[in-house]
Amino acid sequence: MKKVLALLLSAVLVLTLFAGCGGRAVTTGEIGVIYDGEFGNIYIDKTIEDFNALGFAFGDSVDVAFGTGETLRDVPYYSGYYVPVGELLLCGYPGYPHPVIARNYGASAWEEYKMTDDATVTVTLNQKGKYLATQELFSLRYSDDRADFDSDVVFANFREVQGGSLKPKTLYRSASPCDNQHGRAAYANRFAEEAGVRFVLNLSDNEEKYKGYTEAEDFDSAYYDSLYNEGLVLLLAMNANYRADAFAKTLAEALYAMAVHEGPALVHCVEGKDRTGFVCALLLALSYATADEITDDYMITYDNYYGVTKESNPDKYEAIRANADDFLLCICEAEKGTPVESLDLHGGAVSYLRRGGLTDSQIAAVETWLTK
Repeated sequence: MKKVLALLLSAVLVLTLFAGCGGRAVTTGEIGVIYDGEFGNIYIDKTIEDFNALGFAFGDSVDVAFGTGETLRDVPYYSGYYVPVGELLLCGYPGYPHPVIARNYGASAWEEYKMTDDATVTVTLNQKGKYLATQELFSLRYSDDRADFDSDVVFANFREVQGGSLKPKTLYRSASPCDNQHGRAAYANRFAEEAGVRFVLNLSDNEEKYKGYTEAEDFDSAYYDSLYNEGLVLLLAMNANYRADAFAKTLAEALYAMAVHEGPALVHCVEGKDRTGFVCALLLALSYATADEITDDYMITYDNYYGVTKESNPDKYEAIRANADDFLLCICEAEKGTPVESLDLHGGAVSYLRRGGLTDSQIAAVETWLTK
């Protein structure tokens, strides 16, 4: 009986691996890798479209074999970062040039797996559709067509951050007012000017990338550029690993720089979603906001982009809000599973900024700038 079961299992595995592609194994073969300079992860040297054309699909399980001899088994392949914080996945995110091997909000996969420019990788189908239920639960894609949105401000994901003791008209967040890859830059630029923004934390760009935007034919963000030329835009080029000491240090220094400048301030990354979401969560926590207020601010972005609300899609809403919960657990250095309502959010925010290197007087200056 054991031999029969083993043969059946082997047959299932063979059929899975040889699904599609004319009876050949679903695999990339040995191909190169490319360094993801923004987040420090590992791009596979094949477009997402070409990768999927080999027979891979979102929701599949794959094995990833590096030329170094190390193999990762049973890695989920998703169209977004649909794994718990710190876990590994292969992601074909819309707009990315290639599928990427990454840890969700985690440290650099490139460094973790000791990649070099001449390294190679082989991706092979492990099990067809193993993670399809998760892919379908989380799957989100938004339009870059302004006509698909109710208003310019929703399209730009631009809004005033509100909650706790935060002063009115002090802090704003949005999609990028300078990176126009999603066609939102001119809209966000206009709203920043109308709000009187006088300082910007740009979480995603460096000098080289910003120069490229200004030289593009579609650059239409004169107000933002005027702030940059006045030295009022900090280009921070931060990854998404908000648990890392380097992230905390860069952010803490940027927030103190904000506090010694005239406001109001704008925080943005590319979409104004996750890196921006963490920074706004931290600032709201420092401003005595509740966990519900912080979550509500984070989830507005998912309503703006995807129309996901607690009423429209409660399952997706609850799955996504787990990201905001992890922001708060990180800020407070609390264990996973701790009820966020029980956290000392203000105390956690102070501690996070101390970990980033600020003195108590500098932290008080940031809090005063936000709340008094």
